[in-house]
Amino acid sequence: MTGAHYAYMLVVFIKSLITFFLVLFVVRLMGKRQLGEMQPFELVVTLIIAEVACIPMNDPNIPFYYGIVPIITLTVLHLALSVLARKSIFARKLISGNSVIAIDKKGINYENLKKMNVNVNDLIEAVRSSGYMDFSEIEYAIFETNGKVCVVEKATDPTEVKPAFLPLSLLVDGKFDEENLKTAGTTQQKIEEVYQKHGIKRIKDVLYTDIRQDGTLYVSPKYAECFTQKISIQGGENW
Repeated sequence: MTGAHYAYMLVVFIKSLITFFLVLFVVRLMGKRQLGEMQPFELVVTLIIAEVACIPMNDPNIPFYYGIVPIITLTVLHLALSVLARKSIFARKLISGNSVIAIDKKGINYENLKKMNVNVNDLIEAVRSSGYMDFSEIEYAIFETNGKVCVVEKATDPTEVKPAFLPLSLLVDGKFDEENLKTAGTTQQKIEEVYQKHGIKRIKDVLYTDIRQDGTLYVSPKYAECFTQKISIQGGENW
């Protein structure tokens, strides 16, 4: 090998080393543990980063910043979208989409399957992957925004005191979901009265709130213990 070849390999080695640690830092900054936990926009960012990282790494004649600048740009974009999704329910739904109920109390929801472009075979495979072979054992099956399926079993005994419920989120990160409040047949004012009763004066001090069909409210504050309380609702049959 000539000196030029050794210089070529040294440049590629140094670029590869720097790119590896930069991409590792970026992935750690994204905060996800595995690919299956990513939202669609996060997966897109990750795939593009993987692609642009290879451009200057394989060719010493391509300036290093051709890869560094896009990686940093995409990282900043990801962080900005993550903050926006955390602060705004509308932005969260626009960027990540909504969870979709594939199986409900009436059976397989054909209209929702069409919305997701999912066929029955896809549903069967997804449900089996969650450990359920028999649709008759399932009360609800929900496709989450990251593609995973969450299954709620039916009560094994029809006379069982605690039937299968599907919690409906009313507040996330201090922001009320007006659509879900309407579905549940309750109001923001009624939920705030529950907060105040438990010493929570500001909505932004509540991390998460959901409700079940029987009116059981679950509240998890940011700086206090979670609690449940039963309230009267008008829409328990709506979901």
